[in-house]
Amino acid sequence: MTSPTHRAIEAVWRIESARVVAGLARIVRDVGLAEELAQDALVAALEQWPESGVPRNPGAWLMAIGKRRAIDHLRRNQRFERRLEELGRELEADGAQAQPDVDAALDGEIQDDLLRLVFTACHPVLSTDARVAMTLRVLGGLTTEEIARAFLVPEPTVAQRIVRAKRTLAEARVPFEVPQGAEAAQRLSSVLEVIYLVFNEGYSATAGDDWMRPALCEEALRLGRVLAELMPSAPEVHGLVALMEIQASRSAARTGPAGEPVLLLDQDRSRGDQLLIHRGLAALARAEALGGALGPYALQAAIAACHARARTAEETDWPRIAALYEALAELAPSPVVELNRAVALGMAFGPASGLELVDQLTSEPSLKAYHLLPSVRGDLLARLGRHDEARAEFERAASLTRNARERALLLERAASYRTGR
Repeated sequence: MTSPTHRAIEAVWRIESARVVAGLARIVRDVGLAEELAQDALVAALEQWPESGVPRNPGAWLMAIGKRRAIDHLRRNQRFERRLEELGRELEADGAQAQPDVDAALDGEIQDDLLRLVFTACHPVLSTDARVAMTLRVLGGLTTEEIARAFLVPEPTVAQRIVRAKRTLAEARVPFEVPQGAEAAQRLSSVLEVIYLVFNEGYSATAGDDWMRPALCEEALRLGRVLAELMPSAPEVHGLVALMEIQASRSAARTGPAGEPVLLLDQDRSRGDQLLIHRGLAALARAEALGGALGPYALQAAIAACHARARTAEETDWPRIAALYEALAELAPSPVVELNRAVALGMAFGPASGLELVDQLTSEPSLKAYHLLPSVRGDLLARLGRHDEARAEFERAASLTRNARERALLLERAASYRTGR
């Protein structure tokens, strides 16, 4: 059985690990090494705290141990001698025990350190899978086992991704810094993409037996909120947070008693989390207040806000949603955006209007194996009374999805049209 001290250590690590790794990465200029040094500090805590008790400032204690390990590493490698002297003097001033003044001394730099860590873990030199794994590992404090379980992949696969990511960052000599100038927007886009990928995998699981994985949504929300605090002047950061908050507010309404999916138009709006809706609308307002045209995430948040503000499905402002999707298609064109626009057009101006656009997308190579294309087409055909065609589309969609819950729903919809219902 896990002792109260070990549970406390786990909680402290989840809260403090990103700050510790960020602070150590600033010292050693290597995220992989910083993560290893932070793990050494965690091991020291597991060894000492059960006997000595959890210190008054556990984060400062972990940072002090990590700094000592960093200095040992620098000394062994006979590098950065000037930096070593500076760190040595800092450590002597800190004293033998980690006290609150250690943490206070770090407060001036910790926000910058965390921001540097975010941009390093999400660097475009890494593959998308590696960026996600590194972000959850060094920023989320998740173990390799937890990441593997969340994404339904073997633990060795995740471990290899993390190892390769650390090696790639080191070999590419990726600087531990926040990008400036023209590079900043591109790199921020990569960071936001990673956070939203994590959220979406939790919101609509691509595979497995569960329709949703709330833990991933919560982790993405936490990372987004942290980033919003670190970058208060970035509209798209607030836009992404708004989008995730509003989407997450619908979680309870998206599943039935047995965990089965509930379609958007059938969802009970009264089950929405009003606190998350309020937070999401406030974040969207912050994005809009910063001025300029809305970016892709803020536009999607504005679309989500239309659903959140409607008390019933019938009150949804579909013409505005269609207009917002048109703006999104101009700003960030993609076949998926066009498919969503077709849904909005079908709801706002009738199923024939939506079907016309969907039929144009059937030859799109990137949507060939995308189960939502036949699913949307099936819904539009059903509303037009073309039940046999609708049934075939739902059956095709069911054959393409890798999510068991979604497959069952699609097959149920297909079966409902065998009798012309």
